[in-house]
Amino acid sequence: MNQFLSAIALVVPDYDEAIRSYIEALGFLLVEDTELGDGKRWVLVAPPGSSETRLLLAKADSPSQLAAIGNQTGGRVFLFLNTDDFDRDYAAFTDRGVTFRESPRQESYGKVAVFEDPFGNAWDLIEPQPVS
Repeated sequence: MNQFLSAIALVVPDYDEAIRSYIEALGFLLVEDTELGDGKRWVLVAPPGSSETRLLLAKADSPSQLAAIGNQTGGRVFLFLNTDDFDRDYAAFTDRGVTFRESPRQESYGKVAVFEDPFGNAWDLIEPQPVS
């Protein structure tokens, strides 16, 4: 059996604002933007080099969804972005105005720092420790 997560829904206030934010701040790529009718769109973005999992940018359409923007996990880190070069990406994100909640630190599993996406969701930027 071969299974994988193809998309993770992320509630955002506006499609175009979210596309711009993920592309400009995080350097993601727009994978798909399909009109579905009634103001709904199927919008997928992904980090460069990603081959399976995408973020589905889902426009909030109720008060409870609007309230969840930036806090979909109750304040915990929500998403984990692995990189092959932490220092390169940390510098690029910082130059683009991404807010880091902490300084980079070395853990047993790799180099890591928590940052916020443009809507306040917490992410880990991680360069995994090489397996010996």
